[in-house]
Amino acid sequence: MNDFKRIGFIGLGVMGEPICRNLARKCGLPVLGCDHDAAPLQRLASHGVQASDLAGVARDCDVIFLCLPSGEIVEKLVYGADGLLAQARPGQIVVDTSTSPVDTTRRLAREFASAQAVFIDAPVARTRAAAEAGKLSVMVGADPAVFERVQPLIATFAEEITLCGPVGCGQVVKILNNMVLFETVTALAEARGIARRSGVDPRILLEAFTRGSADSFALRNHGLKAILPDAFPEKAFPVAYARKDLKYALRLAEQTGIAAHGARNVDQWFEAALARGLGNLYWPVISKVIDDPRDEVPVGGQD
Repeated sequence: MNDFKRIGFIGLGVMGEPICRNLARKCGLPVLGCDHDAAPLQRLASHGVQASDLAGVARDCDVIFLCLPSGEIVEKLVYGADGLLAQARPGQIVVDTSTSPVDTTRRLAREFASAQAVFIDAPVARTRAAAEAGKLSVMVGADPAVFERVQPLIATFAEEITLCGPVGCGQVVKILNNMVLFETVTALAEARGIARRSGVDPRILLEAFTRGSADSFALRNHGLKAILPDAFPEKAFPVAYARKDLKYALRLAEQTGIAAHGARNVDQWFEAALARGLGNLYWPVISKVIDDPRDEVPVGGQD
């Protein structure tokens, strides 16, 4: 692929491990993996991923993918004494698939450019199952020429790839996508609670929505599969992570002068869920808090 000789991948968590696996299986190039946990590296070894450390990845790889829990962790990895920025070399490309603040992403891009390297954003959307299947949606912020070079690599783990504009624009689209999803699911949770207290079976309500103008991806995937059966497992996108993404959206809203009252409403429910110790549960658990703040939610939810 292009003139790339070796690919690096840092962050082999819930999403990073399957993304790296697809990359290693399909890209046709050596892949070096880096994570503080040895377990995913051991699992990926059978797919040709070679375990390395940060210094090895920075030294030996032409393209480095990041898949980390937050923009703050990305910054630590970049700015450390032996971080990616200190070790950057001309022509190297860093692709951040994490969800990070827009202003942070653009600042990092400027700093890498000063080292004649390239930093772009390519946050991923959809579930771990989609990551396993190589069917993620990726929103990219990059110069078109850089996008053309890395697009074949991203295509190893994504079925939909959107060039959203210059650096930072991928983060804008991903953050706002999540903001709209959170607001939609909150509306479904409010409707469920109102219906139940008005004598209507929530199942009838939500199934009727699928046949009307309130139908949506959020309804079919979060309403019917999480809110209705009260299924809020721990090994899914938790409240704590969802609120982190929402905070990035609120930060962007403030920077652009938009009040974003709907998003602030969601943030109140996230805060309430966290206060009740539900931060590790799948984030639609806020529906339980909305419906009856006095209800007790069993840790781990239901399968």
